Amino acid sequence: MTKGFLLVCALAAASHAQTLTKSAIQRYFNPVRASLEGSADVMPVEKYSFKLTDAQMTFGQWLLHSADRNFKDCAMLKGESVPEADKSLDSLKDKAEVSKVLKDSFAYCAAALENMTDQKAISSPEIATAFLHIIVHNNEVYGNIVGYLRVSGIVPPSTAARARGAGR
Repeated sequence: MTKGFLLVCALAAASHAQTLTKSAIQRYFNPVRASLEGSADVMPVEKYSFKLTDAQMTFGQWLLHSADRNFKDCAMLKGESVPEADKSLDSLKDKAEVSKVLKDSFAYCAAALENMTDQKAISSPEIATAFLHIIVHNNEVYGNIVGYLRVSGIVPPSTAARARGAGR
């Protein structure tokens, strides 16, 4: 109910310029995609098994968690079965494999979003949840891994991009 209400409010607010889905993709999905893919690239290979604390996931596991949800949510958006790539995530450990599957999951989502319309986004609670989830969840994942990057002495991609844009 709350998600549906938020989606209707967002639709109303976005109706003056662009569609909600195009605005959400440009303003929220594309940047978090770039930030997570950039994080996968800048983190050294030896840090993929790093945990901030024993109770937390490793850096690599966070990226795999993102890929898993991307495949599942975007399969829902596409109206198809979850891709086979999602079934092998638990076996992936090294940077090259993890980075590739993360990028593949985002490419899969980008393809799903090409045909997303406002009407489709509100066509069912499952579709609305999947659409919102790929944006919200990936931002939550990125928020977590920023700590891993900073503790490792790495400037997060979103911060680096802002610094480049400001001419610093």
